[in-house]
Amino acid sequence: MTIALSLLAGAVIGALLGLLGGGGSILAVPALVYGIGLNVNEAVAISLLVVGLASLAGTFPKLCLGQVNWRVAGIFATAGIPATFAGSALSGRLSQQALMIGFATVMTAVTLRILAAAGRAGDAAGTRNDGDVSRVRSVLLSISAALTVGLLTGLFGVGGGFLVIPALVLMLGLEMPVAIGTSLVVIAVNSAAGFVLHVHHVSIPWSITAAVVGSAVIGSLVAGHFGRRVPSHRLQRWFALLVLAVAVYTVVHAAN
Repeated sequence: MTIALSLLAGAVIGALLGLLGGGGSILAVPALVYGIGLNVNEAVAISLLVVGLASLAGTFPKLCLGQVNWRVAGIFATAGIPATFAGSALSGRLSQQALMIGFATVMTAVTLRILAAAGRAGDAAGTRNDGDVSRVRSVLLSISAALTVGLLTGLFGVGGGFLVIPALVLMLGLEMPVAIGTSLVVIAVNSAAGFVLHVHHVSIPWSITAAVVGSAVIGSLVAGHFGRRVPSHRLQRWFALLVLAVAVYTVVHAAN
């Protein structure tokens, strides 16, 4: 039963990454903690490995379509890795309940931001070109967002896609397909850094990890192939509603 749940969780995580460029990690940690019964430290480490590898796999279809902004991805990676180290150090000082409630609070804030923007502008938020943002402002916004994402990656064991996507679309004006491709690159790099930091402190159940990783990679590749057929504004709304649902579920279980 545990392996079956691991395969299902991995498939959903990978599908979210391939389709939305994020969201896999917000489902991974609660699924591993509440669904499979791992402790939060094990869940964080496995989540980082699974999300990182699935994101890397999901990047290849985007590369073939030219849907990666390498300048923005480079800024995010450079600024995000040191912040990931800081978040990891802070994570070890907090209780499981505090981490999960903090995790849910961040998800709720992001959800409200995405839904508000989607309600005002429909698809317009995802159809501007990154040239609409000045180069200096673009760099500053990228660094600010990268530091936040890196901190949360180390703190909560998330790839950060649920924050990277809003930053790229709403703040930098990237088109949704390019934001998804760029987000996958950023998630892969941040997750690798976070995993290296966490793996030394836990004993990883490799059978569960292998099941989640394998199904996540396959789910990411399949969803990445079909994802370009779905309108951008619909993807944003689906993404926001998913984040909100997981946030509510996490708060309810963490409070008990």
